[in-house]
Amino acid sequence: MFGPRDSRVRGWFMLDSYLPTFSLTAVYLLSIWLGNKYMKNRPALSLRGILTLYNLGITLLSVYMLVELILSSWEGGYNLQCQDLASAGEADVRVAKVLWWYYFSKLIEFVDTIFFVLRKKTSQITFLHVYHHASMFNIWWCVLNWIPCGQSFFGPTLNSFIHILMYSYYGLSVFPSMHKYLWWKKYLTQAQLLQFVLTITHTMSAVVKPCGFPMGCLIFQSSYMLTLVILFLNFYFQTYRKKPMKKEMEESPAGKEVKNGFSKAYFPAANGVISKKTQ
Repeated sequence: MFGPRDSRVRGWFMLDSYLPTFSLTAVYLLSIWLGNKYMKNRPALSLRGILTLYNLGITLLSVYMLVELILSSWEGGYNLQCQDLASAGEADVRVAKVLWWYYFSKLIEFVDTIFFVLRKKTSQITFLHVYHHASMFNIWWCVLNWIPCGQSFFGPTLNSFIHILMYSYYGLSVFPSMHKYLWWKKYLTQAQLLQFVLTITHTMSAVVKPCGFPMGCLIFQSSYMLTLVILFLNFYFQTYRKKPMKKEMEESPAGKEVKNGFSKAYFPAANGVISKKTQ
């Protein structure tokens, strides 16, 4: 349906066949269901030490991807308005190598949900959370096989920057003494929404003034990002624009752990570190 695959990525780990990506996604979804059943009558786990290492690891990986994407696209003289798939030569391959790590990071981030399950934060395993995690891993398998460089670099560059902020926040959240300094949760959600809008704008710029990048891929990416804008906007207005209930800032009932702006969106979907009050 998409035409021939990009020969430059043939033989790369997990890319030649869709079966590993599909199977791991199925295991992810199954583990959520089985994990919740297993934890139903068991006490929630703390996992503070593991969470600290995990958040640090994802933050460092995001720093690497951000820096490498900036350097490689700069080396290739990438056109911000529209960049094709072949004109930058070796720089395109360098970009593709970073984007493979971006694809693989979406597999690593499945662990976000597993942390929710083990910590019994089931109210945070929402449609938005699971949809975003599962779809990104599969979509980026397609991206790496057909459009592994060029115009594809922009979204991951922004997302890597957002993930540096996000996982740094969750890393700090592990320590109760830091909670009073973590006042910027709402602005992370706003930054995520801004990221989606900028990515759609950048993608559509190649539709308005094409440079040979596959048009169907541009339309698909814009459509997918639009679903995220809708879902995140719904979450944002549900969380920040509603009238605060009495004592809402003092006590959050079960299933309402959304006052921090992350519980039912992708960010909180990071790994279940909320705040001292909601724990």
